[in-house]
Parts: sequence; C-alpha cells; structure tokens
Amino acid sequence: MSYVLVLNSGSSSIKFQIVDPQASASDTPFVSGLVEQIGEPKGNIRIKIEGREVGSTMPIRDHRGGLQLAIAMLDANGVGPTQMHIIAVGHRVVHGGQTFGEPVLIDDSVVDQIRELIPLAPLHNPANIDGIDVARALLPDIPHVAVFDTGFFGDLPDGAAHYAIDDDLAREHQIRRYGFHGTSHEFVSSQVPELIGQSQEETNQIVLHIGNGASISAVRGGKPVDTSMGLTPLEGLVMGTRSGDIDPGVIFHLYRTAGMSIDDIDDLLNRRSGLKGLAGVNDFREINARIADGDKKAKLAYDVYVHRLRRYIGAYMIGLGRVDAITFTAGVGENAAQVRADALANLEGFGIKLDPAKNEEGSGARIISADDSATKVLVVPTNEELAIAQKSAAIAG
Repeated sequence: MSYVLVLNSGSSSIKFQIVDPQASASDTPFVSGLVEQIGEPKGNIRIKIEGREVGSTMPIRDHRGGLQLAIAMLDANGVGPTQMHIIAVGHRVVHGGQTFGEPVLIDDSVVDQIRELIPLAPLHNPANIDGIDVARALLPDIPHVAVFDTGFFGDLPDGAAHYAIDDDLAREHQIRRYGFHGTSHEFVSSQVPELIGQSQEETNQIVLHIGNGASISAVRGGKPVDTSMGLTPLEGLVMGTRSGDIDPGVIFHLYRTAGMSIDDIDDLLNRRSGLKGLAGVNDFREINARIADGDKKAKLAYDVYVHRLRRYIGAYMIGLGRVDAITFTAGVGENAAQVRADALANLEGFGIKLDPAKNEEGSGARIISADDSATKVLVVPTNEELAIAQKSAAIAG
C-alpha cells in the first residue's frame, strides 16, 4: 500500500500524518502526530498509530531536531518513512501569492520563490519553509510537494479579488484578496454535490470553515466566486484571536492616540482580538459556560461572532443568486450546534430551514436541514490532510 507523509509546519509545532491517498474522507489516518513547543524548555511529541498512542517529553531545540525525533519514534514503532511505501511528502504552505495556483513539485527554485512571498505571510511562510528544508534533508529520496492554502482562490473574479486602492501600488506590492483555508473549502465543496444529489456543475453553495481561524466562501459550479479572508488571514469573520473585518481607521487611531506601534497593533489584531479580545477566552465551550453564568462579555462576544456570520451568509446569498447548500465545517462548524442554529435563524423566508433534531444529533457528513428546506444545510467534516495527500500523490506520479 502506498502512503503520503503530510507535514504542516508551524512556528513552534509540526503536525504530521501518514495517509493513504485512496482512503475515504471518514477514514482515520494510519498515523498522526504532533511535535509541539519547539524551542521551549519542555517539548512534546505525541503519535497515534492505528489508534495506539505513544509519546515523549523532552527539550526540542528546533524543527530539524523535532522532525528527527518524530521519525526516530516512527522507526521504533515500525512505521517510519523508510519502512513504509511513502510515495510523496506533502507540505502545507500557507501563501502561494500569485506565483502558485496549483500544487508543485518542490526544488530549490520553488523554495526560493516561497521565500520571496514571506512579506505576504510573515507569520506562516517562514515556518513552512523550515519544515520543507528539514524534511528534504532528512528524506532526500522522496518527492516533496507544496500544496498552497491560497491555491483554490487563485482565480477569483476581478470584482472579488481587488481592493479599491491605487491600482499601480496594489500591483507593485501584490495587494489583492488571496483567500485562505483553500484546501478545506475545495475539499468540502467537492463532497457536497453528491450528498444533495446534484452535479458539481449545477451546485451553488456557501461553505463556512469556522474553527479558531474562520473563513467563508461562495462556490458556483465548483469554482469560488468570493471568500472572506484577504491579503492575509486577518480579514473577514470574527475568529478565536483575530478581529476579522475592522475599519482601517482604527489602526491610525490607535497609532496616533494610544501610541501603539505597528507591531503592537499587529499583535492586537492577530493575537488579542476576536473572541479572546471580547470575552477573555477563545474556547467556545468556555464561552457557553460563561454565558450560562450570566457573563455579559461572553454574551457580547457570541453576539458579535454570530452577527458577522450572518452578514457574510447574506452577502453570499445575494452574490450567488440561488443557494443549493450551506455547509459548516472545522472545529466550531462541526461541533457547535447552537452556532449553526443562530447563524441561520429566521431565514425560512429565504428557503433555509434547519431541522432542530438533526442539527443536535449525528456525526460525520450529513444533512441537517428540514426535508422541506429549499436550501440544504449540511455538516461535512473537513480533511485537509487527505486532500493534501491526494494532490501530492497526483503530482509525484
């Protein structure tokens, strides 16, 4: 059996899976693991092998050391990359800019081009490059493939892709809406037509990928026509720690009146805003518990969160003209029934009607709308790792 090693390298962690690219969306990966707290005094490695968990706690100096330790642990359990038939290593890369719209076989030139895109994703692409460099050095005889988070949205219509700023300046500095979570939006939107008994070409749909990071897309005939994230993953929906949409004038106001530097404001909007900024926490379970106890800040955070969801759903309904399906995915989308209910409340006049029992119950990919709802509402678990594995296997040949 052939497998793909899927790597998602973050600034202080490496997530990985060994995936059968022929598996179904609901299959559990053969191996999954996490190397975390890289560069801190106490690091952790946790690996699940066919449901059995092994782990270790130790200092992990850098990404190279972390991946070496993880591979050694896999080897010790008989599932190392040289012991399995690994046909490709698939790397999640956050930003492909306008350079990369499709997955690509990695060579030195590709790494250099990804490095040139760092100004567009200074928090993400450097960590992605670290993972690529380490993995290529440790596994030089296996093809490595880059799969870009922005790829699915590379051909957005001009009206959706462009910001209304000086066009020459925008082109010079590559400023446009790129969109993110593209691998998830593409994967989930490809599952929906069969579930509702339509072809992809005739299906208009809205996909909400709402986890700690959150985005929404409008997809017509399998092609995205709009998405909420922009030049960076900061734009759009309210997120766990990110503000989402905000008047740009707020930035100037904080700079001028609060004496905050650009880095201070960057940190505020990316790490100290969203649900955490409003409520002090960004875990929905904790927010719900606080709401139940009468916490006004938690209730405000929830209301702002849902208001933004509804605003985008409404905008994309108009943009599509006809909506055959609205689908929720990712951590909050798949598990928070109340969020789904509130996001679609009182929309029966638009042909959207949830079935309360279906919304509260069930697991896996399913329809949760009432039988007489003109627009189907679904929950479809995302599987970005499987999508990356499939794309990497195809590129590697």
